[in-house]
Amino acid sequence: MLYQRIRDLREDADLKQRDVAEYLHCSQQVYSNYELGQRDIPTEILIALAELHRTNVDYLLGLTSVRDYYKDLRSQSEQT
Repeated sequence: MLYQRIRDLREDADLKQRDVAEYLHCSQQVYSNYELGQRDIPTEILIALAELHRTNVDYLLGLTSVRDYYKDLRSQSEQT
């Protein structure tokens, strides 16, 4: 599920693997291996992907279907 979600999010954002790899400071091949499930994704990369796609790590991991970005929720609660 994780691997499909990061691919779907990238494609929904019209980004190429190369674009995401540059954002993550890794090679396109390393990022491709993440999407294919051929390489474990380090925690700091998961966090960076969640921030890039404005979602949360739980969504990426398939623990929830809620895509809300925690930082957006926090700033909304601070405004009220």
